[in-house]
Amino acid sequence: MQQIEQALAAFAAFMWGPQLVVLLVGGGIFFMLHSRLQHFRYMRHSIDLLRGKYSRQSANAGGDISHFRALATALAGTIGLGNITGVAVAITVGGPGAVFWMWVTALVGISTKFYTASLAIMFRGYDDAGKLQGGPMYVIREGLSKKWLPLAYLFAIAGMFGTLPVFQINQLVQIVRDVVAIPAGVATADSHFAFDLTMGLILTVVIYAVAVGKVKRVSAVAAGMVPTMVVFYFLMTAILLLGNLSEIPAMFGLIFRDAFTGQSVLGGSLGAVILIGVQRGVFSNEAGLGTESLAHGAAKTNEPTREGLVAMMGPIIDTLIVCTCTALAILITGVWEGDAVGVTLTTQAYEQAFPGFGSYIMLLMVLVLSTTTVLTYSYYGSKCMGFLFGTASEKYYLLIYMALIAVGAVASLRAVISLFDGAYAVMAIPTMLSTFLLAPKVRDVARDYFRRYDAGEISPAKEDESERVVENN
Repeated sequence: MQQIEQALAAFAAFMWGPQLVVLLVGGGIFFMLHSRLQHFRYMRHSIDLLRGKYSRQSANAGGDISHFRALATALAGTIGLGNITGVAVAITVGGPGAVFWMWVTALVGISTKFYTASLAIMFRGYDDAGKLQGGPMYVIREGLSKKWLPLAYLFAIAGMFGTLPVFQINQLVQIVRDVVAIPAGVATADSHFAFDLTMGLILTVVIYAVAVGKVKRVSAVAAGMVPTMVVFYFLMTAILLLGNLSEIPAMFGLIFRDAFTGQSVLGGSLGAVILIGVQRGVFSNEAGLGTESLAHGAAKTNEPTREGLVAMMGPIIDTLIVCTCTALAILITGVWEGDAVGVTLTTQAYEQAFPGFGSYIMLLMVLVLSTTTVLTYSYYGSKCMGFLFGTASEKYYLLIYMALIAVGAVASLRAVISLFDGAYAVMAIPTMLSTFLLAPKVRDVARDYFRRYDAGEISPAKEDESERVVENN
């Protein structure tokens, strides 16, 4: 196991060199400049799309799920342990300054997601069963020449590994063990293998029951649970912060100061702070990885720009709002200066703020968010498997995926994080390269859509009028 950990850590370190930071952050800046920030002016329209104001026009469009469910499914994959454990890992390893670079990744990620999600609709393709699918592999296959097809296969291979459930399950079992099992005497800090494995087997059965329903059932569960948990988490954090209102400016000052000095990192390396912040930021919002395209590509719409506008809300919600809540809770309570790591660190922060039940708040959050993430990832991974080996293979992937839930319950956290980091880095390469090549098409389609929208050709009233004309005819 130690040799596997070392090998995975070396692979992740190699992949997450400065070149990948330039690709993701620099790529996001390029998309911001390339679009001239045009999409930022239509935030209100994004919200209207999510509220279903334009759903009638999409009734007969390709795809399986609504804009709201597409975003909920994408957020189920991002608003999870990346926002709870990922922030804790970023602060533990990179210091408070890493949070600033997570924000930077989110800001540029808004434009990245607008481009990648637009392409997911623009270049959907049919699988071997004749069903319309979206995702970076289909964007590459349908939008670029055959010489680029190896990039599609590269993404699909990395996607099968990057979406495995081991990290989410590992952290879920850890918090259940710390909060419930150890206090109840069912497990101890030194002897918990049997409990972990039992939890893994129970979760396997429960998650499989939902995952077999594919995107429609997964999106339905995500749409019901994720928004509720986000609001609940935000309210609990707001209470925590209001109780420490005078300390908030100092915490923001600490974040900004440390972001450019790296004093909280071992050795005081500014480069390490930036690298860790970008890593955890990408882990949080997944901008540039391509996973969001798998969800948004299933949206019921024929307007690529609409899905781009919906997708760009993701980094705002999961990184700029949820991750900031977690970071401030950890910093204000001071638990980041202790020895705890991962989800235990965040749990300590909320237990300190809400003695007696704070840990149970985190248990509920992790239970819901980790399971919805695992469900979403099972869909992502099966789509990658189907692209490579045909849709008939998806059922075998799902069985393997469920077996790995039990493995994740007893796996090493260090090995798990390295596996994710390495696979995510590989996924980013084909996603970003294909988006660069096809960026002019996104801009052209967006300009046409915004022109029609500004001219009043696209509105809920127009949809009602069109519906009446069809009925009269």
